[in-house]
Amino acid sequence: MAPTTSTVTLPNGHTLTVTPVFGGLQFKANQLDLHHSSFPPGWTVVIQTEDELDKDDLEERMRQRSRASLYDVPGEGKLKNHKISHRFTKPTLRNDSIFLSSLSIPSNSDFKIPSSPTRQIAMMLWSTLYWYFHKQEPNPHTTTAESALTPESGRPKADWRIRIKREGIFKGKNLLPKLERMGLISSEDSCVGTQTDIKSSAGWTEMFVSQRSFWQIDARLFLFSLSPVQHSPFPTASPYPSRPSSPSREGVASPRPDIGALHLSEGLSAHLASPGGPFNSGSHLPTYYPPPPPQYTCTNHIRHPIRSKPPRQGETFYTRYIPSVGQYLSFRIPSLSEKPHPMNSHIGHGSPGYLPGHASSASVATLPTMASFERKSDIDHLHTWMNDSRVNAAWGVAGPRNVQEDFLKAGLQSNHSMPVIGCWDGKPFGYFEIYWVKEDRLGGLLGGNVGNYTRGLHVLVGEQEFRGAHRVKIWLSALVHYCWIADNRTEEVMLEPRVDNEKSASTFTKRAKSDANERQIYPALD
Repeated sequence: MAPTTSTVTLPNGHTLTVTPVFGGLQFKANQLDLHHSSFPPGWTVVIQTEDELDKDDLEERMRQRSRASLYDVPGEGKLKNHKISHRFTKPTLRNDSIFLSSLSIPSNSDFKIPSSPTRQIAMMLWSTLYWYFHKQEPNPHTTTAESALTPESGRPKADWRIRIKREGIFKGKNLLPKLERMGLISSEDSCVGTQTDIKSSAGWTEMFVSQRSFWQIDARLFLFSLSPVQHSPFPTASPYPSRPSSPSREGVASPRPDIGALHLSEGLSAHLASPGGPFNSGSHLPTYYPPPPPQYTCTNHIRHPIRSKPPRQGETFYTRYIPSVGQYLSFRIPSLSEKPHPMNSHIGHGSPGYLPGHASSASVATLPTMASFERKSDIDHLHTWMNDSRVNAAWGVAGPRNVQEDFLKAGLQSNHSMPVIGCWDGKPFGYFEIYWVKEDRLGGLLGGNVGNYTRGLHVLVGEQEFRGAHRVKIWLSALVHYCWIADNRTEEVMLEPRVDNEKSASTFTKRAKSDANERQIYPALD
């Protein structure tokens, strides 16, 4: 079945429309007229699938067609296996290839030319791969000469890969080397090579991206925004998904409200100024920073790396749209503030919350509803959840509100663990803890046989409407996904449900079996 028009929602909240066109697929950014855009108006990619024909297939095709030159196979008149390319219809395990064939550039009267065109191309490739790896995963089993008679379940497995062809935009002599150094594309050919001509494609014809590596790349490496030029109608940090302001009689656009003042405005939406989402950047640059070199300290006679500080109170550090439930999943640090946290759906934009007096220009995702007036603080949520008998049986933190407040304060002051609030479309549904196992009590119980960067999870779903096996699969894999991308030295993520919590133990065991001994728990896409 050929690809049809679809929409892909990126982790930063931007959406792209993917449309089949002659010879490929066109990706078009939908927010160009709404926000400072991180994309050109559009780009086109060519995705092809190669099928290998054996001798019988070749002979049959040669009988059907008289143009034997199409099947010019080297050799002494003997037919050998040959590959033919056709238009992409659905993903294959190793036979798909892709290249960027063309792109559109926005007017330089609106946006500054990107200081690094390579990064902009990398962003387009990353976004395209984000769409591709959301497709139905192909059968991982492969057939070899040795396994031809083996039942399918016993055949070897291979990584899902897509080849990057050195054609179209990728023909630039330095482009593929730069993309490889960024960690976006790879090659099994790791030699220097003997070719002296730097324009030669030698060594760069077998580049690929695997699903396993792609989901371990932090999206903040590649998603950023273009900087509007002075007097451009596109706002630089606007929380309003609106068109340019109407000009005044003097020919000057009406002044926009002070964003900083709105952050701290009093009223229904007043709250602590939010640091914004993980992709929020006033400089319009990628927001990823690599983990620092290791330094060591001791806790309770356990030597372990000094840990980086976690995000701040109220800061959203992970967000992704989940198509199967039609909602954004996000994780943020809880706040001790008595005021409710702003409940944003488009968390990726880093919007400051509900903006009184601008309902006409607010998007549906950020419009306040009656539920906005009934929102609770994070401590109130914990108070409700912890006093549920089901939750208290595992956590034992029931009691008056000050008990949960002290519990949260202890979590915020921990050097090896960070408290987390999970949200669906901005609505809190559960409490989690992400911790470093080595200096945790669990590390001691394991006899010290723990990696320096092994992490653990404590989980709690407090809202009944968000319980269920399908939701567990999504948020659990997302938490593990965050652990992978937060520090790529992490090799294991552990859970420790109570021995009598058979339901949780069964759910987690089933999830872990398919990923045993492999650093490859991918985020659940559906």
